[in-house]
Order: sequence, then structure tokens, then C-alpha cells
Amino acid sequence: MRVAVFGSGGVAYPVEFRERIRQALAVAAGAARFVTGIGLMAFKKFTHSSEQLAADTRFNSMLVSKFINAVMLDGKKSAATRAVYGAMDIVSRRVKDEPPDKVFTQAIENCKPNVEVRSKRVGGSNYQVPMPVNRRRQQALAIRWMRDAARAKKGRPMADRLAQEIIDAYRGEGTAVTQRENVHRMAEANKAFSHFAW
Repeated sequence: MRVAVFGSGGVAYPVEFRERIRQALAVAAGAARFVTGIGLMAFKKFTHSSEQLAADTRFNSMLVSKFINAVMLDGKKSAATRAVYGAMDIVSRRVKDEPPDKVFTQAIENCKPNVEVRSKRVGGSNYQVPMPVNRRRQQALAIRWMRDAARAKKGRPMADRLAQEIIDAYRGEGTAVTQRENVHRMAEANKAFSHFAW
């Protein structure tokens, strides 16, 4: 039988017994890790938001659910849900030939940037280097630009402002699409520095 020193008192336990104690403690403690011996230190378990994100109830769409979370302020999800669903109702009344979730998806697609400029320091100078944007960041930027454009228009209910921005983006117009064009224009102007891309 293999014997190992285990515990702060220097008591000798069989190795198999020690492993059983470790397993029992791991099960009992849940999200905890071993630091030394049987000492435990709790830590926060981080998960990807995409793993916990559930599709919205009306359209069963992950994209709409993400947009609701982006619109939400101070944890008031029910208010954000009301605003987004109200905007979708307005969109369905104004755009007859497409369902509102399809209009919204196309609006987001029209706002997604393909390239963006990022600052890079080379030899003491900062250069604006054009770089391709990955898909997750494209979607995040499109949602952010659309939300911020709606928030910037004061004086009307949020549902009306969101609906107007969604319809404008669906038609290839509006503030969010303009921001995308500006990003593309800046990338085109700095094309000479594209060899600095990392």
C-alpha cells in the first residue's frame, strides 16, 4: 500500500484514500479549485455569453435576443423587449412584403463592416492600418451602431426610433449605414499602410 503525507498535521494516509477525499471535496465544493493539500479557494466560473443566450420568445431568433440585450439599460430587460417588439410591430406595418424579423436581419447585414482601421505603432509613428473584421465583431458593430443611432434621435419613443433606423438600414440608408460607409472610406484612404497589418 502506498502511503503519502497529506494534510497540515503531517498525518500519513493511503494515496487511494487521498484521491477519494479530493473527489468528494471537488463534488461538494462545486466551482472550487485546490490550492495546496485540501485547502480550497473559490473562484468565479466564467461562461461565454453565447452559451447562455436564449432565442427570443416571439421570433425565436438569437439575433433579436442579442439586440434586446444591447438595447437594455440598467438591467431593465422587459422595457428593452417592449421597445424592440414595438419597433418590429411598426416595421411590419410599414414594410408589407417581408416579415419583420427578415427585415431586421437584412438591416443588420447592411450595417456590417468588412474592413476597419486599427491603430498600430511602428517606429515611433502611429498608423491607421486597415484590417478585415471577423464575423462576430461585424455583428457586434452593426448592432451597436444601430442602437446608438436610435438613441441619438431624441423626442420620440424608443420603439419609433428603432423602427425608423431598422427600415432605413434595410433600404441601405440611415445613420448606421453611413457609419459603415465612413469606416470603409477610411480603410480605403489608408490602404497604403495595409502591409503593417498583423
